[in-house]
Amino acid sequence: MHADQRKKLINELTDLIRGGNAHVTLDEALAGIPAHLRTVIPDNLPYSIWQLMEHIRIAQKDIVDFSISKDYKTLIWPDEYWPEPTDSVSDQQWEESVKEINDDQQRFFRLLQNENKDLFSPLPWGSGQNIVREAMLIADHNSYHLAEIVVARRLLGIWK
Repeated sequence: MHADQRKKLINELTDLIRGGNAHVTLDEALAGIPAHLRTVIPDNLPYSIWQLMEHIRIAQKDIVDFSISKDYKTLIWPDEYWPEPTDSVSDQQWEESVKEINDDQQRFFRLLQNENKDLFSPLPWGSGQNIVREAMLIADHNSYHLAEIVVARRLLGIWK
């Protein structure tokens, strides 16, 4: 792959992960959610906005950790991927979760930009996964759950 092709691919994958093309961004999905509604589970949905956001954080961190290190520790599905319901979430907990989502995306973007990494070679500690696949997995997973946050917001009457 030529350097200019690699750069274009990295830019496309980065934009895909950030969102905003065919789906809302994390910032858009979370903007203006009243604190008292973060943990409310809307009728006929299984999760609150907080649980969805935490699931995004946990799953994305898992994917990034797997992509970066052979010392990756597998999480137990579904117990370690989904937080339990809670009655309240502090502003500090909320902000720390959003920050970690953004920080882990930055960690992944640095991996993508590392010219010493082959984006298509299978990760030696995996079962055929490569960095491009993991980038698409992050984007796909996050967009799916961001859409669920939008649905929850609509049901709570707090979407545009």
